[in-house]
Amino acid sequence: MKTIRILWTDDEIDLLRAHIIFLEEKGYEVSTAHNGTDAIELVKQNHYDIIFLDENMPGKSGLETLDEIKTIKPNVPVIMITKSEEEDIMDQAIGAKMADYLIKPVNPKQILLSIKKNVDQRELVTRKTTTAYQSEFAKIGMRLNENLDYEEWVDVYRKLVFWELELSESEDSTMDEVLKMQKNEANAGFVRFIKNNYTDWFKKDHGERPMLSPDLFKHRIFPILDKGEKVFVLVIDNLRYDQFRVLNSVMSQYFLSEEELYYSILPTATMYARNAIFSGLMPGEIAKLLPDMWEDDDNAGNKNRHERELMQAQLKRYGRNEKLFFEKITNVKAGKKLVDNLGNILKNDLSVMVFNIVDMISHARTEMDMIKELAGDEKAYRSLTLSWFNNSSLLELLKALAENNVKVILTTDHGTIRVDNPVKVIGDRETNTNLRYKLGRNLNYNAKQVFEIKNPEHIYLPGRNVSSSFIFAMNTDFFAYPNNYNHYVQYYKDTFQHGGVSMEEMIIPFIVMSPKA
Repeated sequence: MKTIRILWTDDEIDLLRAHIIFLEEKGYEVSTAHNGTDAIELVKQNHYDIIFLDENMPGKSGLETLDEIKTIKPNVPVIMITKSEEEDIMDQAIGAKMADYLIKPVNPKQILLSIKKNVDQRELVTRKTTTAYQSEFAKIGMRLNENLDYEEWVDVYRKLVFWELELSESEDSTMDEVLKMQKNEANAGFVRFIKNNYTDWFKKDHGERPMLSPDLFKHRIFPILDKGEKVFVLVIDNLRYDQFRVLNSVMSQYFLSEEELYYSILPTATMYARNAIFSGLMPGEIAKLLPDMWEDDDNAGNKNRHERELMQAQLKRYGRNEKLFFEKITNVKAGKKLVDNLGNILKNDLSVMVFNIVDMISHARTEMDMIKELAGDEKAYRSLTLSWFNNSSLLELLKALAENNVKVILTTDHGTIRVDNPVKVIGDRETNTNLRYKLGRNLNYNAKQVFEIKNPEHIYLPGRNVSSSFIFAMNTDFFAYPNNYNHYVQYYKDTFQHGGVSMEEMIIPFIVMSPKA
C-alpha cells in the first residue's frame, strides 16, 4: 500500500509534535517546515500527497504561500489552519482553491479526517461502493426473476443506472463486468416483458399502460398550461437516462427537478417517436389523419420536417389557443441566436425547442475514428456529452431561463444502446437501412432472434402495403446483411444505435424543472 506523504508548515511546529507522532503511528510520512519560504522549497523538491499550512506566519503569510504552492503543484490538496474565524480570510482561502479549512486549536482526529477526505476518499468510496453494489446485486437479481410490470421495470432501470454511475466514479473496475452482465440479464427480461405486453397496450379494452410518446403533451404539459403558467419545452434528441443524470449535475445549480421516466414507442427512432410526441398521435394515425405530414420510412431527406405543423395540429385538435414558438437547433450559431432572442420568445405561452446535438454526437462517434476513441464506452460517451453541454448554447439558454423564472420541461424522444451482436437479416431494395429495426415486405430472419410485428396496424404503425411487417432488434443486437458481412459487422460493432427494444432506448426521462430563484 502506498505511503501518504504529508507536509505540515507552521511557525510553531515544535508544539505540534504530538499530532505528528499520532499521524506517523497511523502510517503517514510527515515532513515539516517552519515558514512559507521553506515550504515552497520543499514542494519544489519533493512530492507530497497533502499539505497543512498555517495561515498566520512571519514572512510569507499562509495565503501567499498557498498561491505559490498552487503554481508549482496545482493538484495537491492544501489544508489551511488558522486562529482567525473572519469570513474574508475564509473567502480568500477558498477562492485560492484550498481543499479544506480548520480553526485552531485542532485535534489529531480533525487532521486525520481531512486526510481521509482529501487523499483517501477515492479509495474509501471505491471500497464502500463495491461492497454496496455486491449487496444490491443479489436483490436486483431476485427482482429480475419476478413478473414485473412497467412501473417495476422503470424502478429496476433506475437502480441499474444509479449503480452504473456510482461504479464509474470508483477506481476499481472489477465490478464493471458484473454490472454489464446484470444489465444484459435485465434487458433480456425487459425484452420478454415488451414481447408479452407491448401489443396489448394499444387494445381498446386494455387497462392501465405506461405513459407513451403521444401522451406527453395531453397528460403532462397541457395541465401546466391550464394553470396559467408559461411552459418552455426542451426536447434533446437521443438522450439516455444516464446522460440526463450526468447533465443534471450541472443543471441542478439552477433548477429543482421533478423526475419521471416514460416509455418511447417502437420503433425507438426519431421519425416515429418524435413525430408522435408533437402530434399526440401514433404514427399510423398521423399517416391516416394527416397524410401530408407523414413521410415514408424509405424516403430520403428529413422525415421530421413537419413537426411544427404536427404540434399546431395537436393544439387545434384539443381546442387550445396558446401562442406557440417552435424551433429546431442543429448547430452552435442557431443556439446562440436563440439565447439572444429569448426576450421575444418568452412572450409566447408555449415554447418548444428541439436540440439535435446529442444525436449528432452519436452519429459522429460511428463515422469518425477520433470521436470513437473519445467515446469508447458508456462512461466516455457520458463524459463527451457532458463536455459538449458545459460549453453549449443549451446551458446558456437554461441559465437565462432560470434567471427569467421560467419553468422548463426537459425530455427526449428515445435513447440509444451500444450494440455488439450482429443478427443476419435479408431484405429487398425497399427495406429501410436502420440497424435496430426493419420494415419490409420480404424480410428473411430467424424469428427467435427478433421481436416481430406481422400486423403493424395493431400497434398503430403505418405499413407500406398489406404484407409489410416490422422486426425489432433486442438487447445489444444489430441487423447485418450477409453481403459484405464481416466489413459491415466490424464497422458497426460497439457503436450506439437506436430503433429497437432495450431499457436504454425505451425508458427515457421526462423532467419538470423549476428555477431555484
